Amino acid sequence: MFESGIHNRKPPEAGSGTRQHDLTERPMGLRWLSRRVLPEKMRQRLMLTSFIMVVLPIVILGVILQYEGREALLQEKQDKLFSLARILDAELGTGFDALLADLPSGWQDRQAAIQHLNARLAPITDKIAASDPGVGVGYYSRRLDAIITYGPSASYGHTVGKAIAPDHPGRSVMRAGQPDVEFGSLVRGSVMNAMWPIRRNGNVIGYIWANEFTDAIERQEQTVDRTVLAITLGGILVAGIVIHLMSKRLSHEVDMIVGGLARLKDDLRQPIAPLRGELGEIVDAVNNMAMALLDARTLTENILTSIADGVVAVDVDGRITAFNPAAEQMYDVPATEVIGQSYRSLFADHMHVASALLDTLDTGRPHIGVTLEIPRKDSVWRLTATSSVLHDAENRRIGAVVVLKDVSERDRLMVQVMRADRLAALGELTASIAHEIRNPLTSIRGFVQYLADCDDPEEWRRYSAIIIHEVDVLNDTIGKLLAFGRLRPPKISKIDVANLIEDVSFLAKGQGNVQIDLQFEKDLPDIEADAEALKQALLNLLINALQAITNDGSVVVTAAREGPADIVIEVRDDGVGVEPHHVGKVFDPFFSTKPSGTGLGLAMVHRIIDAHHGVISFDSRPGHGTVVRIRIPIVAPVSEKTE
Repeated sequence: MFESGIHNRKPPEAGSGTRQHDLTERPMGLRWLSRRVLPEKMRQRLMLTSFIMVVLPIVILGVILQYEGREALLQEKQDKLFSLARILDAELGTGFDALLADLPSGWQDRQAAIQHLNARLAPITDKIAASDPGVGVGYYSRRLDAIITYGPSASYGHTVGKAIAPDHPGRSVMRAGQPDVEFGSLVRGSVMNAMWPIRRNGNVIGYIWANEFTDAIERQEQTVDRTVLAITLGGILVAGIVIHLMSKRLSHEVDMIVGGLARLKDDLRQPIAPLRGELGEIVDAVNNMAMALLDARTLTENILTSIADGVVAVDVDGRITAFNPAAEQMYDVPATEVIGQSYRSLFADHMHVASALLDTLDTGRPHIGVTLEIPRKDSVWRLTATSSVLHDAENRRIGAVVVLKDVSERDRLMVQVMRADRLAALGELTASIAHEIRNPLTSIRGFVQYLADCDDPEEWRRYSAIIIHEVDVLNDTIGKLLAFGRLRPPKISKIDVANLIEDVSFLAKGQGNVQIDLQFEKDLPDIEADAEALKQALLNLLINALQAITNDGSVVVTAAREGPADIVIEVRDDGVGVEPHHVGKVFDPFFSTKPSGTGLGLAMVHRIIDAHHGVISFDSRPGHGTVVRIRIPIVAPVSEKTE
């Protein structure tokens, strides 16, 4: 109601809404998947996560144990079989030649040699085989190309005298002279076969084998697998029980924190019960934050209650969320009746103009110092309304606020001060005008009195010229005074600022030999202004700058855009400067630091810039030069434009 004063309402800005639209358009990813797959309850998530984190290492460890167990079993079997082979190699002594020494036919009769060697070696292989049931051992002669023994003889004696197949791995062992282990179906069947070359006098004369059925090895491997599986399942079961108990306790403590937070939402004075460990530290931090928030809220409420300005805040739906006592007095309604109500329906709909608060809420555009006049029963209140958007910690719009300031007394005092200043200025102006006119009049009166008693025509010609000069001085002073007092409204047209400054600098160069440096920003926009008036103002500034330089120096003129709506022109010189106690008077009429100055130049510049709704500032230091800064709007107010 009171903070109305915005006559043009714009539609809401694009992008001023919430971020829900952006979130719904995000592509499917891990976040979406986690929301769909993971349970909602924290305890269930904790149990699932902990179970995965515990079970996964146990399963991996079980797999590793199974693999290592199988490898160890195979390595143990291999070591055992090679040990048996080495024992048989040692029992062979110096070789087959020594055993055949007592056979008359020796190597000549192959069959007799096989039978003789079998008779000597079979007891040894049978003894070794009997020591480890399931193991088969034997000798093979390379020269005879026949199996000599295969223990236990009762089971495999029928193989004696037979030759192994051409592709049998035993032949590779005899050729390479290196031990080897093979899995597969051999003479005995599917076995793990360890083969050891028989070396005598640097030659391989045969090989020894020791094998075991793979079925037995597989049964032992299955035993290892069952043991590892039992250990793994037991570990998972124990881990599940521990996780259940720990998550139950942790969930209970978290439920305590959640319940405490719910109570804090309604009453910050109810702290959460203390806990131990890290959760206890969290509870302490939350309680401390709640107390700090309570203190801040109390401080904010005290400030809003104490300040003399009215403060009204609304949420994104336009409902009133804050209404301080000063606002109660201005709106003449208690806060208890309006908090939570629609601001538009309570106040704005009853006004003939739009509301600054609601305009800011709708468009996001702030308003500063909108002046209002509110009629009261016995007086008229003058208020200024300043509105802005409210944002949360994530910079999302959550509402708007307006601050109402009663400036009735301030404006009344300002009127009195301005009236007194005008009277004082009028007195100074009158004294200056009297001084400017009195001096020529005194000279004129003196010369007229002198000429009244003088009959010499030469004297009349001589002093009449002086009298005419003094009259011209009077006429010039009065002309400038009339021009200053009757400044015409500006004739607005489009102006190229750079070209205007270049023309003025060209005219000013005739006033002296000082260099003028022009510095323009690129792509300066045209401005709407009175070209002749602005040229007169800039020429006065340039002439003053040139006259302020006594020795070598320069004048720099810059033009640049400032913000979206203004152009700034600076005239900078490195001349003698102005004393600090004179800086505040440079724009006063008839004040001048130059002996021959009238004091109307800068006053006229100020009037011209003010007529263009611009701002002029003057900064000077003795011995360091002067800077005059002009800020002019790019677009002239509508009321100033003419055909």
